[in-house]
Amino acid sequence: MSIFAKIYFTMQEERQEIIELFGIHFEQLYNIPPLAARIIGTLIIDGCKTGLTFDELVEKMQASKSSISTNLNLLQKMDKIFYLTKVGDRKKYFKAAPLSERINNFLSLVNNEKVLIDRIINYREKNISCVQEEINLQNAYAYKEHMIKAEQLLLNTINEFKRIETQNQQSK
Repeated sequence: MSIFAKIYFTMQEERQEIIELFGIHFEQLYNIPPLAARIIGTLIIDGCKTGLTFDELVEKMQASKSSISTNLNLLQKMDKIFYLTKVGDRKKYFKAAPLSERINNFLSLVNNEKVLIDRIINYREKNISCVQEEINLQNAYAYKEHMIKAEQLLLNTINEFKRIETQNQQSK
């Protein structure tokens, strides 16, 4: 086997391993079926330039057309992927949502958590009846501060990714 063949097989193995890791990650993170999670991973690795067509996904994923279609629809409804069309070409080219949008999901979780923290703080401030509840209130204050910092960090990261994505779009 030539050195180029060995490098190619090593790169293919690494590619498959990364897609599998993405798959496991997204399956747990978004609570989605394994095929949907691996589709996102495949689109991140293989579809970042032009996207992948439905037929390319069927071939790469080695799954039935109906399974691919069902999972693509799910991922589109969840805003995890989108598709583009090209002039004169009737095919859809699927791509993973930009990283700034995927991180925006974490920002939503942080904001929901902050609402809950405010509710528990408000409740505890009015109803403290023991030392444990006072400790719980102090923990809630500390947690709220943490979530405010996490929110700012996420906002900064999202803005930086949007800047990079815009810059990349303009350079095409």
